[in-house]
Amino acid sequence: MVGPEIERLIQLLARLPGLGPRSARRAALALVKRRDGLLLPLADALTAVAESVRTCSVCGNYDTQDPCAVCRDVRRDGSLLCVVQDVSDLWALERTAAFRGRYQVLGGLLSALDGVGPEDLAVARLVERARSPDVTEVILALPATVDGQTTAHYIADALAECEVAVSGLAQGVPVGGELDYLDDGTLLAALNARRPV
Repeated sequence: MVGPEIERLIQLLARLPGLGPRSARRAALALVKRRDGLLLPLADALTAVAESVRTCSVCGNYDTQDPCAVCRDVRRDGSLLCVVQDVSDLWALERTAAFRGRYQVLGGLLSALDGVGPEDLAVARLVERARSPDVTEVILALPATVDGQTTAHYIADALAECEVAVSGLAQGVPVGGELDYLDDGTLLAALNARRPV
């Protein structure tokens, strides 16, 4: 139905998170229809990103400079180190503008099923950074999944030799959430983490 160039574009778009074959076809068609306004600027942006973006050698964030803008920001609180699974989590926390410390991107979670062990993650780098006398607290901002909790426990054990407090994000009922729409795990976490009113 379509030429090999368009078919390749569809196949590449279908590899993106959240896009299946149908969505990829619609996206490819939208790009082709809007060649000058969307396709060519997107191609230029992709080329620029491919040529200039690198991984921060300090925290694992993506930026055009190494160290990244977050690590270079002298106004950040160097005593707080927030551990996240991936760069997308770092970006989500940054959108809130609530956290002004520093980060460590793990690059994944421990998973026996997927064959991901501690050596595949930035755990050694995290422990090295936590040994700094400047760091007083490590915040584990990991997902409330089996792999996330396994990783959090492993990291807490690895940090036991360091003189830092280890904390995790609160879990439970989200703001605006209705109880009968929540899953059992969320309700259990909310009950276990209850606090005085």
